[in-house]
Amino acid sequence: MRKHYQNKKIDTRQPVAPETVSVALTELAGEVREGLLALAVGAGLQVMTAMMEADVTGQCGIKGRHDPERSATRHGHGAGSVTLGGRRVPVERPRMRAVDGSGELAVDSYELFSQTEVLGRMAMERMLAGLSTRRYPVGLEPVGARTEQIATSTSKSVVSRRFVAATETALSELLAADLSSLDLVAMMVDGVHFGEHCAVVALGIDIDGVKHPLSLVEGSTENATLVRELLVGLRERGLDVTGPILVVIDGSKALRRAVLDVFDHPVIARCQLHKIRNIQDRLPRKLRSVVAKRMRAAYHAQTALDAQAQLETLTGELDRTHPGAAASLREGLAETLTVLRLGVPPTLARTLRSTNCVESMIEICRDHSRNVKRWRDGQMALRWCAAGMVEAGTQFRRVNGHLHLRALRTALEQHVATEHLKANEHNHSSNAA
Repeated sequence: MRKHYQNKKIDTRQPVAPETVSVALTELAGEVREGLLALAVGAGLQVMTAMMEADVTGQCGIKGRHDPERSATRHGHGAGSVTLGGRRVPVERPRMRAVDGSGELAVDSYELFSQTEVLGRMAMERMLAGLSTRRYPVGLEPVGARTEQIATSTSKSVVSRRFVAATETALSELLAADLSSLDLVAMMVDGVHFGEHCAVVALGIDIDGVKHPLSLVEGSTENATLVRELLVGLRERGLDVTGPILVVIDGSKALRRAVLDVFDHPVIARCQLHKIRNIQDRLPRKLRSVVAKRMRAAYHAQTALDAQAQLETLTGELDRTHPGAAASLREGLAETLTVLRLGVPPTLARTLRSTNCVESMIEICRDHSRNVKRWRDGQMALRWCAAGMVEAGTQFRRVNGHLHLRALRTALEQHVATEHLKANEHNHSSNAA
């Protein structure tokens, strides 16, 4: 290799890259027979060795030549290991000490290549993809028989610990993220079960149509206390709860109560798909498709008044034959028409009339944890769910009709102002009486 160390000022904060490196092909004869990737790995290890030696030369000067301005002296070599394709590979690393006697100095290129963060990331990616800890080595790229024989950190126990650490990091980062810069127009809240544990998750949609996994809490059921804890946590992390926001829920009374307790001006919308399924569960099989078809037609009416009239007619018909279904349809009927009442255009309404967005995120969490056979505790459920939410966040696209979100913001403000005026008139009339 060639390097003009005496003529160039070395930046010791970054690894030194040699201008040229000679690769000993005779040492790679076995790798050549195993394919291009194994050859590249063997050559890469030689290049890494050259980079480490270049780092040492940059601070100690050219070997065998006195350099009065050197900041360090060579101190032989020692055993070390670097990260390579999801495994650790032992290498011989150069060492050096400071000339002022303050101690051993780090070799920048070795510090770079020996970082272990990529191992945790690879373990989490493969575990979320359904690969078990026992079969983790199968998912690694082939790097040559010689390298495989000396590689470490691929046992099931090591991979498991690495995965736990990576998911704990994902959970802590998700729960600690600053939300003060988010300008949310809509939010969806729903629950997902992992064994005996229930995780309530929240998803936000900002003014630009970008979806954001917000937070999660664990409990046994979707009770009001649990959901309130989730929403209060969002508020404490900087989420603005003072402005109008559309909150889409599945109809749970606990969710509704918690939303009203925490947000100043929430506009609640019931998921229409959940309502249809709830009604179908209370009907005989022969009537389910007919009633569902009429409900869908009502939800797609031109105006909220027309939709309400159609649903009230259906409720009256069911009162005589299936009073349980009629009572379920009547309960929260107005809130199932919130999106229609706000005048949301059809492209955006398809997203907001149901909780499909948050359920899609939940389905990704379920899919990634499908191979888990035993949920040891609630922390394990939170870790897996948080990892799935983070992974879902990388797959999100902007919602359909996102250009109409600013108009929705205006409609929400007008709706809240109208409801506030009605409340004041009612209080005034009550006081007068």
